[in-house]
Amino acid sequence: MRSASFQQLEAFIERCLTAVGFPENDAGIVAALISDADLNGSDGHGIFRLPQYIKRIQNGGINIQPNIHLAEDRGAMALVDGDNAMGHLVMKYATELAMQRADDHGVAWVGVRHSNHAGPAALYAKMPLKKDMVGIYVAVGSANHLPPWGGTEMLLSTNPIAVAIPTNEEPPIVLDMATTVAAYGKVKTAAQRGEQMPEGWMIDKLGNPLTDPSRAGEGFLLPIGGPKGYGLSLVFGLLAGTLNGAAFGKDVVDFNADSTSFTNTGQFIVALSVSAFTDPDTFKNNIDAAIRSMRGSPTLPGFDSVRVPGERSFGIRRQREKCGIPIPDSLYDALNDLASSLDTTFLFES
Repeated sequence: MRSASFQQLEAFIERCLTAVGFPENDAGIVAALISDADLNGSDGHGIFRLPQYIKRIQNGGINIQPNIHLAEDRGAMALVDGDNAMGHLVMKYATELAMQRADDHGVAWVGVRHSNHAGPAALYAKMPLKKDMVGIYVAVGSANHLPPWGGTEMLLSTNPIAVAIPTNEEPPIVLDMATTVAAYGKVKTAAQRGEQMPEGWMIDKLGNPLTDPSRAGEGFLLPIGGPKGYGLSLVFGLLAGTLNGAAFGKDVVDFNADSTSFTNTGQFIVALSVSAFTDPDTFKNNIDAAIRSMRGSPTLPGFDSVRVPGERSFGIRRQREKCGIPIPDSLYDALNDLASSLDTTFLFES
């Protein structure tokens, strides 16, 4: 196991993207966002995904000269057409637009179509925090791994949601969750590392537990809370996909298996300006107090402490800023193979 700094990951990703024709400015934006995912502990959505991104770019599945633009515009509501760009670029554009509109209107909802996989949901929900705004992000997942409750045909995805709430002294509350027990990225990273999955992540089509990630194609993910998770996945898919004219259900392209077809991924971002509701400092102090109240709860046997959403990720970020981002040997080899194929320098070479 090796460790890389944020700057090493960022530089390596940027080199790989520019090697396949990405404009330098766009490559820098995407590299920073991917590296930030790893810094926060979202290993299944960080540099682990780079070989698949590069493969899609090389096979024409992603547009590297996009015209990201507004398809609809009604003030506090807008619809962004990503022109099949890298999802990170589309969502950065959409989130910055939502923040600008929330400054004017107090709230803004920006939908997205013709996008692609954009990494972990929290990346975009957290962006409005710097302007004392609440961020809410929802996406249609990049492959279907979930059947409707009681069915066997995989018509739904992990369809994640992230909500970020600003604070004063405490780390912000950041809820980032799939509507399945585990995100499929965790299945893929487990397979690459040769690890087994816990029971409860997946079952086969006979309903038996599936713990070998190399056999993931034989089964499907389980929703959180049974039919409740199915309902959330369905509703989020309709709002982030169907409402925006993006793919949903049978129309979702498997990002993992298909590197040429346009995915038409749908997402939306909502920005809520706290100042439109109340004094921001008062609100953030109240959120600090709520966090401390949660942490102060007496614990059940077997629990050392009570945490709030996002606390683990911020702890990982502090640790990785100090000690580096772990790179498993299998991932290190895959990244060096990628660099060799692109005739660029390896991860730990300048």
